[in-house]
Amino acid sequence: MTSKKVMFKQIGKIVTGKTPATDNLNFWNGEILFISPTDLHVNMWVKDTQRKITERGLNSIRANAISGLSILVGCIGWDMGNVAIVNGVCATNQQINSITEIKTELVNPYYVYYWLKNKKDYLFKISNVTRTPILKKSLFEEVEINLPDKQYQDRVVRLLKNIDNTIENNVAIIDKLRLVVKTIYDYWFLQFEFPNEEGNPYKSSGGKMVWNEELQREIPEGWKVGNLSNNELTKIIKPGVDKFEGTKNYLETADVTESNYTKGEEVTFENRASRANMQPTKNSVWFAKMKDSVKHLLLNEEMQPLIERSIFSTGFLGLQCSSDSFEYIATYIKSEYFEKAKNKLAHGATQQAINNSDLRGIKIVIPCDEVLMEFHKRFKSIYSLISKKTIENKELIDMKDFLLPLLMNGQVTISKN
Repeated sequence: MTSKKVMFKQIGKIVTGKTPATDNLNFWNGEILFISPTDLHVNMWVKDTQRKITERGLNSIRANAISGLSILVGCIGWDMGNVAIVNGVCATNQQINSITEIKTELVNPYYVYYWLKNKKDYLFKISNVTRTPILKKSLFEEVEINLPDKQYQDRVVRLLKNIDNTIENNVAIIDKLRLVVKTIYDYWFLQFEFPNEEGNPYKSSGGKMVWNEELQREIPEGWKVGNLSNNELTKIIKPGVDKFEGTKNYLETADVTESNYTKGEEVTFENRASRANMQPTKNSVWFAKMKDSVKHLLLNEEMQPLIERSIFSTGFLGLQCSSDSFEYIATYIKSEYFEKAKNKLAHGATQQAINNSDLRGIKIVIPCDEVLMEFHKRFKSIYSLISKKTIENKELIDMKDFLLPLLMNGQVTISKN
């Protein structure tokens, strides 16, 4: 397989982003994507952004806007080398360099994307490192990529995109299943319309309600109120990991996204960091302690591969559930109410977070055994499928991470057939 070295500036136009004036209200809260480095963390495509700008905002930085299919690369600090793709007219901030107006007769844009996915360390190495590493436009333009012929690029892209498409489909399934569970949870445990003995909605069918002083609202008769520090459904998991031979994957909160988790750092029992000190267990629910950090690990039986191979950071707090209460607690922890309560109780001078004692301030309704068991029976299979898709995605990501450098370095080639 022959290839030639080509600089980025030869395959497209290089644009460094710019932020419209933040004090001009006419520039903001429009419908045009404004991409920052945090928007590059999610997946291949940027389809939505935390902030958006108006047409007037875009016109104010028109020379720094991008259009069509563009490759976005974080080029400052610890976001250096994060990469994503966007399609359409939009803008980025000044921490992102984009390759836009790509010469598709020369290069498959997705090939460049996959090449960059394997070059994070390289981009750090060539950046201007003062206090904060910065890869200026002038340096970024002259980054060289080895380009095989276009037909071979297309074959590599087809293989890798098939893997990414499967991952994306799994994420879509997971999101839809979680929405189903959330909808039923809200109906049963917030509106108290779980099915009564005749299968009718409890509250609207005249089910008896009693006043609860702690919640300052009515709850079904026979139900209780506890808190996450003291209730009959869960126990707080204490720090400490079982001694193990060989290595395990150490997962920090940064290694976990809403639908996936990365491999983390390989550690031995002896050389692990002091924070690598939480033991995952079956039927446990984990969440990030830090304020505004929405990271969850829901470990039922199908998550056994993760349980066996991993240890967690003390940045996570874990709740041990029974097999019957797992689905209820998992759905509760993923609720907006829990995250708001967690954020409200977070404290600290620099990084605000909660500790075990703070869980006393987070209230939870304890349903009667019959309703808890019914929720468990109905949603065990859904949580099982969510976990299977999560594990499958992890295996696909590992496969792609293994293949990517081999394909890009020419150690493995793909035939025409």
